[in-house]
Amino acid sequence: MTQRSVTHATFTLERSYPHPVQRVFDAFATPEGKARWFGGSDGELTILEQAFDFREGGEERLAGRWHSGRVSDFQARYLDILPGERIVYVYEMRIDGVKISASLASLEFKATAGGTQLKVTEQGAFLDGYDDAGGREHGTAELLDRLGASLETAAA
Repeated sequence: MTQRSVTHATFTLERSYPHPVQRVFDAFATPEGKARWFGGSDGELTILEQAFDFREGGEERLAGRWHSGRVSDFQARYLDILPGERIVYVYEMRIDGVKISASLASLEFKATAGGTQLKVTEQGAFLDGYDDAGGREHGTAELLDRLGASLETAAA
């Protein structure tokens, strides 16, 4: 019999980007903007399934196979969208078909003199022995760095 468990974790990350709020928001709100930074880079991820419906009640999915052969599956539903200000969504992560976590994430966008301040807060429930040990926070930080690089590339 499988040992069932839930481990909870919460983290907050902040980033400043020297770009207008609308450009940063659009990197989450448009298929083109999101494709530039979310998911694998340099062909490290083969997309198996992808959907993007950015609206309250809309769903997003990105399933792909990594070079290692591992399949990751991100499935999200948008709960609250305030254009240019806030995005709140819930999502599940599966690895090789096994649900490893369920999370609530919020993104807050604030205009600053130098561009945009982005605050990301996530509350996760890590399931059945999947002890995150900070991996989700680290992965999210890497994605935010990739977001910054994509904004620079798009601005050039």
